[in-house]
Amino acid sequence: MKQRVISAIVALMIVIPMIIAGGKIFCVGASILGLIGFIELLNAKDKKKKMPFLIKILSIICFLLLLINNWSLNGKLFVADYKRIPFIILLLVTPIVFYNKSKEYDIEDALFLLGGVLFLGVGFNQLIGIRLLDVKYLVYLLLITIFTDTFAYIVGRLVGKHKMSPTVSPNKTWEGFFGGLVFGTFISTVYYISAFNYNRNIFLLVCVTALLSVIGALGDLTFSSIKRHFAVKDFGKIMPGHGGILDRLDSILYVVLAFGILISIF
Repeated sequence: MKQRVISAIVALMIVIPMIIAGGKIFCVGASILGLIGFIELLNAKDKKKKMPFLIKILSIICFLLLLINNWSLNGKLFVADYKRIPFIILLLVTPIVFYNKSKEYDIEDALFLLGGVLFLGVGFNQLIGIRLLDVKYLVYLLLITIFTDTFAYIVGRLVGKHKMSPTVSPNKTWEGFFGGLVFGTFISTVYYISAFNYNRNIFLLVCVTALLSVIGALGDLTFSSIKRHFAVKDFGKIMPGHGGILDRLDSILYVVLAFGILISIF
Protein backbone atom coordinates (compact mmCIF):
# COMPACT_ATOMS: atom_id res chain seq x y z
CA MET A 1 0.00 0.00 0.00
CA LYS A 2 2.79 2.44 0.92
CA GLN A 3 4.45 1.82 -2.44
CA ARG A 4 1.17 2.46 -4.28
CA VAL A 5 0.62 5.73 -2.44
CA ILE A 6 4.16 6.99 -3.13
CA SER A 7 3.87 6.05 -6.82
CA ALA A 8 0.53 7.84 -7.09
CA ILE A 9 1.89 11.00 -5.45
CA VAL A 10 4.91 11.07 -7.77
CA ALA A 11 2.66 10.53 -10.80
CA LEU A 12 0.35 13.35 -9.75
CA MET A 13 3.31 15.69 -9.21
CA ILE A 14 4.28 15.09 -12.85
CA VAL A 15 0.86 14.92 -14.51
CA ILE A 16 -1.01 17.78 -12.79
CA PRO A 17 1.50 20.51 -13.77
CA MET A 18 1.55 19.06 -17.28
CA ILE A 19 -2.25 19.32 -17.53
CA ILE A 20 -2.28 22.84 -16.12
CA ALA A 21 0.48 24.01 -18.48
CA GLY A 22 -1.26 22.64 -21.57
CA GLY A 23 0.11 23.60 -25.01
CA LYS A 24 3.28 21.98 -26.26
CA ILE A 25 4.24 20.86 -22.75
CA PHE A 26 1.14 18.70 -22.51
CA CYS A 27 1.50 17.53 -26.12
CA VAL A 28 5.06 16.34 -25.51
CA GLY A 29 4.28 14.85 -22.09
CA ALA A 30 1.18 12.98 -23.28
CA SER A 31 3.06 11.77 -26.35
CA ILE A 32 5.84 10.35 -24.18
CA LEU A 33 3.24 8.54 -22.05
CA GLY A 34 1.56 7.29 -25.23
CA LEU A 35 4.84 6.00 -26.63
CA ILE A 36 5.61 4.17 -23.39
CA GLY A 37 2.11 2.68 -23.46
CA PHE A 38 2.51 1.47 -27.03
CA ILE A 39 5.87 -0.12 -26.20
CA GLU A 40 4.16 -1.85 -23.25
CA LEU A 41 1.68 -3.36 -25.71
CA LEU A 42 4.53 -4.56 -27.93
CA ASN A 43 6.26 -6.12 -24.91
CA ALA A 44 3.03 -7.91 -23.96
CA LYS A 45 2.83 -9.34 -27.48
CA ASP A 46 6.41 -10.56 -27.12
CA LYS A 47 5.30 -12.82 -24.27
CA LYS A 48 3.56 -15.00 -26.82
CA LYS A 49 5.62 -14.35 -29.93
CA LYS A 50 8.57 -12.05 -30.48
CA MET A 51 8.41 -9.84 -33.53
CA PRO A 52 11.39 -8.70 -35.61
CA PHE A 53 13.10 -5.56 -34.33
CA LEU A 54 12.61 -3.74 -37.65
CA ILE A 55 8.85 -4.38 -37.51
CA LYS A 56 8.70 -2.91 -34.02
CA ILE A 57 10.48 0.24 -35.23
CA LEU A 58 8.07 0.53 -38.17
CA SER A 59 5.06 0.18 -35.84
CA ILE A 60 6.44 2.87 -33.49
CA ILE A 61 6.88 5.23 -36.46
CA CYS A 62 3.29 4.55 -37.53
CA PHE A 63 2.05 5.15 -34.00
CA LEU A 64 3.87 8.49 -33.81
CA LEU A 65 2.42 9.53 -37.19
CA LEU A 66 -1.08 9.25 -35.71
CA LEU A 67 -0.15 10.59 -32.30
CA ILE A 68 1.26 13.94 -33.40
CA ASN A 69 -1.44 14.57 -36.01
CA ASN A 70 -3.48 16.89 -33.77
CA TRP A 71 -0.77 19.11 -32.29
CA SER A 72 -1.51 22.20 -34.40
CA LEU A 73 -5.26 21.86 -34.90
CA ASN A 74 -6.31 23.82 -31.78
CA GLY A 75 -8.20 20.96 -30.23
CA LYS A 76 -10.37 19.98 -33.18
CA LEU A 77 -11.34 16.38 -32.55
CA PHE A 78 -11.21 13.62 -35.14
CA VAL A 79 -9.47 15.79 -37.70
CA ALA A 80 -7.03 13.53 -39.50
CA ASP A 81 -4.81 13.48 -42.54
CA TYR A 82 -6.25 10.34 -44.13
CA LYS A 83 -3.16 9.92 -46.30
CA ARG A 84 -1.42 8.67 -43.19
CA ILE A 85 -3.77 5.73 -42.66
CA PRO A 86 -3.23 4.00 -46.06
CA PHE A 87 0.50 4.62 -45.58
CA ILE A 88 0.36 2.94 -42.17
CA ILE A 89 -1.58 -0.03 -43.58
CA LEU A 90 0.95 -0.53 -46.37
CA LEU A 91 3.88 -0.12 -44.01
CA LEU A 92 2.65 -2.72 -41.52
CA VAL A 93 1.03 -5.30 -43.81
CA THR A 94 3.50 -5.48 -46.72
CA PRO A 95 6.42 -6.94 -44.66
CA ILE A 96 4.55 -10.26 -44.33
CA VAL A 97 5.81 -10.96 -47.86
CA PHE A 98 9.38 -11.04 -46.57
CA TYR A 99 8.87 -12.59 -43.13
CA ASN A 100 5.94 -14.99 -43.56
CA LYS A 101 8.03 -17.89 -44.90
CA SER A 102 9.88 -18.18 -41.60
CA LYS A 103 6.71 -17.32 -39.62
CA GLU A 104 8.49 -14.42 -37.89
CA TYR A 105 5.79 -12.00 -38.97
CA ASP A 106 2.51 -13.09 -40.52
CA ILE A 107 -0.89 -11.53 -41.23
CA GLU A 108 -2.11 -12.08 -37.65
CA ASP A 109 0.86 -10.11 -36.34
CA ALA A 110 0.29 -7.40 -38.94
CA LEU A 111 -3.38 -7.02 -38.02
CA PHE A 112 -2.52 -6.93 -34.33
CA LEU A 113 -0.04 -4.11 -34.90
CA LEU A 114 -2.45 -2.29 -37.18
CA GLY A 115 -5.18 -2.48 -34.54
CA GLY A 116 -2.79 -1.44 -31.78
CA VAL A 117 -1.48 1.54 -33.74
CA LEU A 118 -4.98 2.76 -34.62
CA PHE A 119 -6.44 2.15 -31.16
CA LEU A 120 -3.67 3.73 -29.08
CA GLY A 121 -2.62 6.25 -31.72
CA VAL A 122 -6.12 7.70 -32.08
CA GLY A 123 -6.78 7.36 -28.33
CA PHE A 124 -3.77 9.37 -27.22
CA ASN A 125 -4.28 11.75 -30.14
CA GLN A 126 -7.77 12.55 -28.86
CA LEU A 127 -6.49 12.89 -25.30
CA ILE A 128 -4.20 15.65 -26.55
CA GLY A 129 -6.98 17.16 -28.65
CA ILE A 130 -9.36 17.38 -25.69
CA ARG A 131 -6.77 19.20 -23.56
CA LEU A 132 -6.13 21.65 -26.40
CA LEU A 133 -9.88 22.14 -26.73
CA ASP A 134 -10.45 23.01 -23.05
CA VAL A 135 -8.78 21.79 -19.87
CA LYS A 136 -12.19 21.64 -18.16
CA TYR A 137 -13.29 18.89 -20.55
CA LEU A 138 -10.23 16.84 -19.71
CA VAL A 139 -10.77 17.29 -15.97
CA TYR A 140 -14.41 16.23 -16.40
CA LEU A 141 -13.40 13.03 -18.18
CA LEU A 142 -10.66 12.29 -15.65
CA LEU A 143 -13.14 12.71 -12.79
CA ILE A 144 -15.49 10.23 -14.44
CA THR A 145 -12.83 7.55 -14.72
CA ILE A 146 -11.16 8.22 -11.35
CA PHE A 147 -14.34 8.24 -9.26
CA THR A 148 -15.98 5.41 -11.19
CA ASP A 149 -12.93 3.24 -10.57
CA THR A 150 -12.43 4.37 -6.96
CA PHE A 151 -16.01 3.82 -5.82
CA ALA A 152 -16.28 0.58 -7.79
CA TYR A 153 -13.35 -0.68 -5.72
CA ILE A 154 -14.74 0.64 -2.41
CA VAL A 155 -18.30 -0.60 -2.90
CA GLY A 156 -17.06 -3.89 -4.33
CA ARG A 157 -14.86 -4.48 -1.29
CA LEU A 158 -17.68 -3.62 1.12
CA VAL A 159 -20.71 -5.36 -0.36
CA GLY A 160 -19.60 -7.01 -3.61
CA LYS A 161 -20.87 -10.57 -4.03
CA HIS A 162 -21.86 -11.08 -7.67
CA LYS A 163 -18.92 -11.39 -10.05
CA MET A 164 -19.15 -9.20 -13.11
CA SER A 165 -16.67 -10.95 -15.41
CA PRO A 166 -14.82 -13.67 -13.49
CA THR A 167 -12.82 -14.93 -16.46
CA VAL A 168 -11.50 -11.45 -17.31
CA SER A 169 -11.31 -9.62 -13.97
CA PRO A 170 -12.32 -11.89 -11.05
CA ASN A 171 -12.28 -9.12 -8.43
CA LYS A 172 -14.87 -6.90 -10.13
CA THR A 173 -18.48 -7.22 -8.99
CA TRP A 174 -21.83 -5.90 -10.19
CA GLU A 175 -22.30 -4.14 -6.87
CA GLY A 176 -19.00 -2.36 -7.36
CA PHE A 177 -19.89 -1.50 -10.94
CA PHE A 178 -23.17 0.17 -9.96
CA GLY A 179 -21.55 1.90 -7.00
CA GLY A 180 -18.87 3.35 -9.27
CA LEU A 181 -21.51 4.31 -11.84
CA VAL A 182 -23.63 6.22 -9.33
CA PHE A 183 -20.85 8.10 -7.57
CA GLY A 184 -18.79 8.68 -10.73
CA THR A 185 -21.82 10.09 -12.53
CA PHE A 186 -22.95 12.28 -9.61
CA ILE A 187 -19.58 13.86 -8.82
CA SER A 188 -18.66 14.43 -12.47
CA THR A 189 -22.07 15.90 -13.30
CA VAL A 190 -21.82 18.35 -10.39
CA TYR A 191 -18.34 19.36 -11.60
CA TYR A 192 -19.55 19.91 -15.17
CA ILE A 193 -22.47 22.07 -14.04
CA SER A 194 -20.14 24.18 -11.89
CA ALA A 195 -17.24 24.43 -14.33
CA PHE A 196 -19.33 25.32 -17.39
CA ASN A 197 -22.21 27.13 -15.64
CA TYR A 198 -24.42 24.53 -17.29
CA ASN A 199 -28.14 25.29 -16.93
CA ARG A 200 -29.66 23.44 -19.84
CA ASN A 201 -30.90 19.82 -20.01
CA ILE A 202 -29.58 18.30 -16.76
CA PHE A 203 -31.15 14.93 -17.54
CA LEU A 204 -29.21 14.73 -20.81
CA LEU A 205 -25.99 15.63 -19.03
CA VAL A 206 -26.58 12.91 -16.43
CA CYS A 207 -27.26 10.35 -19.18
CA VAL A 208 -24.12 11.31 -21.11
CA THR A 209 -21.99 11.21 -17.97
CA ALA A 210 -23.42 7.83 -16.97
CA LEU A 211 -22.75 6.50 -20.47
CA LEU A 212 -19.13 7.65 -20.27
CA SER A 213 -18.83 6.03 -16.84
CA VAL A 214 -20.03 2.71 -18.27
CA ILE A 215 -17.66 3.05 -21.24
CA GLY A 216 -14.77 3.70 -18.86
CA ALA A 217 -15.59 0.50 -16.96
CA LEU A 218 -15.71 -1.40 -20.26
CA GLY A 219 -12.32 0.04 -21.17
CA ASP A 220 -10.89 -1.31 -17.93
CA LEU A 221 -12.30 -4.76 -18.68
CA THR A 222 -11.06 -4.64 -22.27
CA PHE A 223 -7.48 -4.02 -21.24
CA SER A 224 -7.80 -6.69 -18.54
CA SER A 225 -8.87 -9.10 -21.29
CA ILE A 226 -5.80 -8.15 -23.35
CA LYS A 227 -3.57 -8.88 -20.35
CA ARG A 228 -5.28 -12.22 -19.86
CA HIS A 229 -4.71 -13.08 -23.52
CA PHE A 230 -0.99 -12.41 -23.23
CA ALA A 231 -0.74 -13.88 -19.71
CA VAL A 232 0.71 -10.76 -18.08
CA LYS A 233 -0.30 -9.33 -14.71
CA ASP A 234 0.55 -5.74 -15.63
CA PHE A 235 1.50 -4.02 -18.88
CA GLY A 236 4.58 -2.46 -17.27
CA LYS A 237 6.39 -1.55 -14.07
CA ILE A 238 6.89 2.18 -14.51
CA MET A 239 4.57 2.83 -11.52
CA PRO A 240 5.45 0.39 -8.71
CA GLY A 241 2.28 -0.98 -7.17
CA HIS A 242 0.14 0.24 -10.08
CA GLY A 243 1.73 -1.29 -13.17
CA GLY A 244 2.34 0.47 -16.46
CA ILE A 245 0.91 3.39 -18.39
CA LEU A 246 -1.81 1.28 -19.98
CA ASP A 247 -2.80 -0.10 -16.58
CA ARG A 248 -3.52 3.46 -15.40
CA LEU A 249 -4.94 4.98 -18.60
CA ASP A 250 -7.08 2.11 -19.86
CA SER A 251 -10.40 3.68 -18.88
CA ILE A 252 -9.57 7.24 -19.95
CA LEU A 253 -8.53 6.09 -23.44
CA TYR A 254 -11.95 4.52 -23.95
CA VAL A 255 -13.70 7.57 -22.51
CA VAL A 256 -11.89 10.14 -24.67
CA LEU A 257 -12.75 8.18 -27.82
CA ALA A 258 -16.41 8.07 -26.83
CA PHE A 259 -16.41 11.74 -25.79
CA GLY A 260 -15.02 12.74 -29.17
CA ILE A 261 -18.02 11.08 -30.81
CA LEU A 262 -20.57 12.50 -28.37
CA ILE A 263 -19.30 16.09 -28.56
CA SER A 264 -19.61 15.98 -32.36
CA ILE A 265 -23.25 14.88 -31.98
CA PHE A 266 -24.35 17.27 -29.25
